[in-house]
Order: sequence, then C-alpha cells, then structure tokens
Amino acid sequence: MTHRNAQPLPAHQLVLATDLDGTLLAGTQETRRRIRDLFSGGLAGAKLIYVTGRGLESIIPLLSDSTLPQPDYIIADVGATVVYGNLRPVDPLHHNIAALWPGSQAVLQQLAPFTALERQTVPQEQRCSFFIREGGITTELRAAIEALGCDLLWSAGRYLDVLPRGISKGNSLRALAMAEGFDLDAIVVAGDTLNDLSMYSAGFKGIVVGSAEPALIEKVRKLSRVYIAKAEGCGGILAGLSHHGTEVESTPMAQHRMNERGDAELVMVYHRPPFDEVMEDGVLKRKRPKSPNGIIPTLLGFFAGARKGSWVAWSMQDSRSPDGFIRHVPVDAKHYPNLHVARIALTPDDVDIFYKKFSKEAFWPIIFSFPDKADFRQDHWERYLDVNRIFAEQTAREAAEGALVWIHDYNLWMVPAFLRPLRPDLRIAFFHHTAFPSSDIFNILPWYREIIGSLLQCDYVGFHIPRYVENFVDAVRSYTPVDVLEPVPCAPRFITYGCALGVDTMTSAIEVGGRRVRLGAHPVGINVGLIEHIVTKPAVQKKIACINTLLDGVKGIVSIERLDYVKGSLEKLQAFERLLEEHPELIGGVTLLNIITPAAQGMEVYETLRTEVDRIVGRINGRFSTLEWTPVRYFYRSLAFEDVVAHYAACDVAWITPLRDGLNLVAKEFVATKKSTGTSGVLILSEFAGAAVELHGALLTNPYDANSMSIVLHQALTMGADERAYRCQRMAAIVADNDVTHWGNEFMCAVQAA
Repeated sequence: MTHRNAQPLPAHQLVLATDLDGTLLAGTQETRRRIRDLFSGGLAGAKLIYVTGRGLESIIPLLSDSTLPQPDYIIADVGATVVYGNLRPVDPLHHNIAALWPGSQAVLQQLAPFTALERQTVPQEQRCSFFIREGGITTELRAAIEALGCDLLWSAGRYLDVLPRGISKGNSLRALAMAEGFDLDAIVVAGDTLNDLSMYSAGFKGIVVGSAEPALIEKVRKLSRVYIAKAEGCGGILAGLSHHGTEVESTPMAQHRMNERGDAELVMVYHRPPFDEVMEDGVLKRKRPKSPNGIIPTLLGFFAGARKGSWVAWSMQDSRSPDGFIRHVPVDAKHYPNLHVARIALTPDDVDIFYKKFSKEAFWPIIFSFPDKADFRQDHWERYLDVNRIFAEQTAREAAEGALVWIHDYNLWMVPAFLRPLRPDLRIAFFHHTAFPSSDIFNILPWYREIIGSLLQCDYVGFHIPRYVENFVDAVRSYTPVDVLEPVPCAPRFITYGCALGVDTMTSAIEVGGRRVRLGAHPVGINVGLIEHIVTKPAVQKKIACINTLLDGVKGIVSIERLDYVKGSLEKLQAFERLLEEHPELIGGVTLLNIITPAAQGMEVYETLRTEVDRIVGRINGRFSTLEWTPVRYFYRSLAFEDVVAHYAACDVAWITPLRDGLNLVAKEFVATKKSTGTSGVLILSEFAGAAVELHGALLTNPYDANSMSIVLHQALTMGADERAYRCQRMAAIVADNDVTHWGNEFMCAVQAA
C-alpha cells in the first residue's frame, strides 16, 4: 500500500483514464452510480477516458448505457485505436498508429506455423489477439513478431496481443495527453490486469482496484504513485481518487436524486391519464375515457384496495409551468382510494412534436416496417428525449423504495434510460402495445442504439407475440454481445409454422453486460363482459335489425379500421373489386360495409390515403352497382362502440387484413360478439396481424397477395355452416379465456416472478 503523497487536484484538471472490464464496469450498484454522478456533472470540468483492450465495435453499446459515465475519449484495442467520445478519430495520432500496423492478414500468415496460437473471435482493429499458454511463447514466436515490426503483449496467463511497434495503453495515453494538452500530473489511471501495466509504467498516478490480477499487483507494488485498493471496481476507483486528492463524496444533485421518494408501490407510466380532461364552460372536468378496449379499467384494477399507487401522464396546458397547476389529482376516491394521477404539464407544441409528429412520423413507420414513409428529425428527437426525461423524473418522485414501475409503449421508449440512474432501486417493466419490427428494419432508426440501451435498463419487457420478442432479441444482438437464456416453446398457445409471424421457440431471458432482462409474450385481450352486456341492449338489438334490413338477405362483410397506411385499406378494396370480377355470381349477393375511422387531427400524412380510398370506392360502386344493390357501403366517421358491435353481429364475415398490425382487437371483438349473440361468422385475418398467431380458427391471408385475398374471401363467403361454427367456437374460447383482465394479471405475475 502506498502512502498518500498527492496534492489535491481541482476537478477541472482531473483526467481519469480507466480500464473497463473488471474496473469501471465492476463494483457495487451504489459505487457505480457515484462514479457516474461524478463524471456526469458532479466534477465539472473533469475528463474521462476509457482505456481498454476491447475493440471499438464492442464499446459502442456502452455509449448508450445510461448507468455509465460517458467518455470524452476512448483508447481501445490495447492502445491501437484512439478516438474522441463521439467516435471521431484523434488525428494525427490515430493515423500515425495505423501507419505502423502491417495488417492483420500479414500477421496471421506470419504466425500460421505456431499451432499453440488460437485467434480470439472478438472485434478488433490494428491488432491481432490470441489465446496461448505461457509455455507457448517461444523464442521463435517472439522473433516472428519482431520481424513484423510489432510488439507482443501477454496477460492474465492466456491472452496474447500482437500490436504495432511501441503501442500500448500507456504510450497511447501519454501521446493523447500531449496532443490534447493535459497536465500529465492530473492524470489518474485505473486497472486490474497486466494488460494495464503500461499505464502505471508511464508514470501516471495510479489505482489498482480490488481483486486485481496478482501479477499486476506484484509489478506495481513498489511504484510510489500507485494506490492498491481493497474495494473492487468502481469502489476501488473512488477510494483511489480520494487517496490522490479528489473529493468523491456524493454531489448535492446525487443526494437529491437518491433521497427523494414517493409512497407509490406501483407506478403506471402511460402517456394519457385514465380519464379524459375536457373544458366545459371554462371549467376543466374529468370524464371516463371513450375507448372500449378495457385496458385502462384493467390497469386501474391493480390499484383497488390498499395498494398505494400513482399514474404518471400528460396534461395539456398552455405552458409547462402554468399558474395554479395541480400536480396530483385523485382518480376515483371510492374505488381507488390510494391512487392519484401525477399530471405532467405539456404544451400543445410538446404533444404535437413528441406524439403526433415524431412518434407517428419517425417511429410508427419503422415499427410497422414502412421505412420509406419515415421522417427523421434530430430536433424532434431532442424534444422526444426532453418529454421522456420529464416523465422519468416525475416517476422517480412518485415511487416508493423498491417500487414497481410499469411503462407503456414506444412513446416512452427512453424513460427507462433516464429513470434507472435516478432510481436504481426500482423494478422497471415495459410493455409494447405495437409490433416490434425485424432488426434490419428497426436499426434504420438513427437512434436505435439509444432505444435498445434504454430498454435494457428494464427488468422485464413484454410484447404481444413471440415473434416480436425474437425481433427484439435480434435487435439486441446487433447492438451488443448477448447471452440468450431459457428458450420456451410457443405451441400450443401460439401458431408456429402456419403463419408468417409464427416462431417455434421464444427467448424468455437475456443477459447483457452482467444484467439479466426477462422477456415475455402477452397478447392484449378485450372486455368480453362488456360486449355480452352491449348486445342485450334494446337499442343495439334495434340497430342489428336495421342493418339486417339494409342487407336484405345479402351476405355482409364488415371491415372496421382506422385510416392508416398500415391497415391495408387500398389493398382490401382492390381485392374486393377482383372478387367481383372473377365471381360475377356474387354480384348482388354480397356487400362490403367499409367503416374507416378518421385519423387524429393534425395527422396530415393520411390525407392522401383518404383521397385514394374515396376514389377506389367510387370506382367499384360505379362499375358494379345496380338499382337495388350497392357493393360497398363506405362510412368515413367514428362510430359509437355500440354501433360497431351491431355491425359485427349483423355481418357474416369480418375482413381484417392490415399490412402490419401489432395485434388487432377488432378481430377479437367480432369473435366475442358472435359468441354473445349465439351466431357464427368467419374471421379473415392478415398473417401480419399479431392476433393471427393466437386466434386458431381464423382464415389467414397475405394482404400483399391480391390472389390470396380474393381466394380466401371467396372461401369465407362459401364456407359451410358446420365449419363456420367450429372455427368460431374455437376462437371464442380463446378470446374468453384470454380477456383483458387475464392479460393484465398474466403480465403482472410475469413481472413479479422476474
């Protein structure tokens, strides 16, 4: 152990050059948090340098890890790569090192005769790394490396690196310090293996962290400027910095972050509140939401009884700090006495950019695999980050120690990244209410690394179906090394080989950088009881009768969807036109009730689509209508849910063929309605809707294949009564058993088990 001989360093002079594995990436959660706080503003002006044997490629994921301090510089490949924190090369230093390297192929050819060498399969640049036993380093091997104009570095008893002549961590660090004008006496280095010896030998102040390689400790024991710590990883770094004269107590900001606590045992983070806020006669009132899908009532159900909870959501305001703004409001004092909504004041401009523009114009097209429609704007991304940060900070203030936080959907993708450093004690769960695309599509997002890095801060991440889980795992694979754990079979609950979205096994856990993240498939259900109640209402029975009268014995096909290019509205109409062309016997015997719900106001991207839908409907009706019959009855409006149920009840076929859909609840509503009315119907479902892998009994079709669309529609219209009844009963049992309450309970149980 050395004696303290350093003068205190002003924070603006301190430069910490630290190894990663076993050093910066090791230690307790608390010490890692303290290091992050120190180099994320706690020590204003201090510089941080990653100095590692890793290749630059494997360091990139760390730059999106919100629990780590971000570097100002990176020295990778045992000194052979020198870049700024933004990955831009530090030239001419980086260029000069590259000029010394003979090339990997030349090295491999020269060393091919040495059978004791086994090349490491790791990303690397301007070096070659091997496994080797100590006895394998012969005079001949040293001579061969010398002849290449390279140096040999042997560490940890089995690793051998071939490096450009004169290149090491220590030499590259010294060269960087000289190039950037650092005070050499202000540099403190930290490491744990012989791989780091050159940094101490270069004469810098040093820290050897606990559990370091004994050979390293033996080499540096007599160096007066090296502190040998007992604590591992970041704990050792903190002790060493203190020894060398840097104040490392928690900063006031970190103290505030750690000490501020709420009392909510469960925090629901959903972009909207569990009620609609409306102005009536100048008074803000809260009303029950119009959505019939049952998700919000289900989520509210977790707060029944004594559980203390908070629901974090936006509230549209004129400014982010409006006069007299009430942050916390009750939801329902009678049914949820310990639940309040923590309202976040967002301006109309915030919502317009964060939600309507950026989320819908950048994320939505990628999520549903339409990259040509995506619009990426950095200023919108920064506003998105700002809103997500506000959500995270409010969540941190609401949650009790060790509370469970349940975050919903892609609008809040970055909340875990901001939340985890603020509250490392929390259990964070995330559920995607949309699809999750294949990795080659997802990675088109300019910010995919940040998003994956954020989701990896969760303890549990849920999706609708196994395919989306596997797509996420593939995206993680392209982002960072990952261990895939605990695969589980998908059958019999989910269709495997019989659907475009089918997979036979699903990953239920992954491990990344020592952190385990659990994964699961939980398709959202519907409120079956609500539909059973609705169909008994006299007004609904009357509406069903009216629709039956309108159809007048003609077979009805119901199509209900929102105006959106992912819903396949144009392809559906073109297929219906093709059906009438190929089967003229159906003319006058089938009617398509085409109901399209308008997009939200301000969503200009859909206006062209609406114009084209109007045009095709007009063309079909113009070609095939008779005085007694209209082939397409088109409604461009929002219908009350009771009216929607009446259409389900009256029609023989539900034609639901989105080009992509995360799940599709309309399909389940149709099935539940048929069960509630004691009738049967045929469900035609796109293979690219998530529900297709869950609803055994649906007729599946490829919406991109016009021939498939018309053939399957003809099959549905001509299906026998027995088969129709069997298929409908099978689906009805699935929908009833996996209703929205089951979805919520299943998800919560999976999170608790994780």
